[in-house]
Amino acid sequence: MKMTDIPFNVTDWDTIEPTKHQGETGFALWRTKHFGDIRVRIVEYSPGYLADHWCLKGHVLFCLSGELSTELDDGSVHVLKPGMSYQVADNAEAHRSSTKEGATLFVVD
Repeated sequence: MKMTDIPFNVTDWDTIEPTKHQGETGFALWRTKHFGDIRVRIVEYSPGYLADHWCLKGHVLFCLSGELSTELDDGSVHVLKPGMSYQVADNAEAHRSSTKEGATLFVVD
């Protein structure tokens, strides 16, 4: 990721209107800002959320609260708890997320 032409900026995430994204089950609320080609989000997953697709987009995820399970297409499952993160490149490994209890993440992609 190359970050250019982004002046210093403070974001108050509480002022960003969330958009609702349905999962196969449950939903996600995204608070999103764009900085050129870089998308930055706070994502709140409802309890019982399961993504409705396998994702090939690269991300950096940081778990703020709750617990998120991410399944890779090789069948492995990785669990994020508060204070943990994962990184994956574009087109590296297909992945999809789920949560039993709900989770809140900070995401850059």
